[in-house]
Amino acid sequence: MAGVWHYIPPMAAPGETQMAIDRWLLDQHLQGNIPSVLRFYTWQPAAISLGYHQRNYPEFWENLTYQGEKIDLVRRPSGGRAVLHQGDLTYAIVTSGLTGDRQKNYETLCQFLIAGFEKLGISLSYGQQQRNYEHFDSCFRTHTKADLVTESGYKLIGSAQLRRQGAILQHGSIRLNPDPALYELVFGEKLMLSSPPAPLSTTELIAVLRENLQTCFGVTLQGSLLPLER
Repeated sequence: MAGVWHYIPPMAAPGETQMAIDRWLLDQHLQGNIPSVLRFYTWQPAAISLGYHQRNYPEFWENLTYQGEKIDLVRRPSGGRAVLHQGDLTYAIVTSGLTGDRQKNYETLCQFLIAGFEKLGISLSYGQQQRNYEHFDSCFRTHTKADLVTESGYKLIGSAQLRRQGAILQHGSIRLNPDPALYELVFGEKLMLSSPPAPLSTTELIAVLRENLQTCFGVTLQGSLLPLER
């Protein structure tokens, strides 16, 4: 992973657009057209993203609104359960050349997240694999070894991967300011807010995570990708 990575500045866009960009970046990386990539983004309007293999979901999700806008319902190219994207920040990494199994790759790529939040005074560790994970609609209802939780057990970051021909797209939702009422409306249960961290500045968080990705992976981030502006 060493060398120069592309960095794409934060952008807000509908879920279908964000997922299309992630898939495009993976395709371009596989074709050798671009190096590894880091980007951050938000979902506008709010959205529910389904895991690639998640076929069953409540029908009423197709007609939800939030603050006067229809909530998008989109499918991720990665696995996992449904994620409500409101008050969160999503990170995405596209890279290749990693060795080991899926769990080892998660641990490698999550290093910069753990190191970055540590600098912000928040200690994170990996969740525990739970057998009932697929019994819940919500990704944040339980946690797995791919997730990062605080010392109090609060699931702060849920991540998922798409692996293809030796390359990996890993993206994940960082919960910053979720609306408990909206979460309860969508999933029919209260948001488990066991000692969430204090609200973070998105600008500060991105700056810290960028710095720690470069340090952890020994890479240099540069510029945005011009093809995205055509």
